[in-house]
Amino acid sequence: MARKQKREEEEAMIDMTPMLDIVFIMLIFFIVSTSFLKEAGVEVTKPKAAHAVKTAKANVFIAVRESGEIWLDKKAVDVERVSATLERLLAETPTDIIVIQADKDSSHGVVVKVMDAIKAANSDLRISIAGDNT
Repeated sequence: MARKQKREEEEAMIDMTPMLDIVFIMLIFFIVSTSFLKEAGVEVTKPKAAHAVKTAKANVFIAVRESGEIWLDKKAVDVERVSATLERLLAETPTDIIVIQADKDSSHGVVVKVMDAIKAANSDLRISIAGDNT
């Protein structure tokens, strides 16, 4: 009789190992397949674009505010430091498209300086200007 009770207890156990293996494999899959964006860190009022064209997805965004402030990776950056900061970000997350989010009232001179700094960091990068419809 003692043997019969022992055998029933052994049969009632559920092996959790296969379920845990599947959960860990799914976790690894989602971690590896996630893309990380380097947001500019501020909201800007983008101008309306009548003939906007959707571009490929980018990982790095640079914002130019109305006051001329430049934001990259959620930090205010001087125009002189854009190139060095961008090189560091490109080493972390390689991409071939950089998106500039310029405020509609920002100075075009600052935007051109930012574009020059991007080209100085890597001349193969494509620059996309984000409008309100893109």
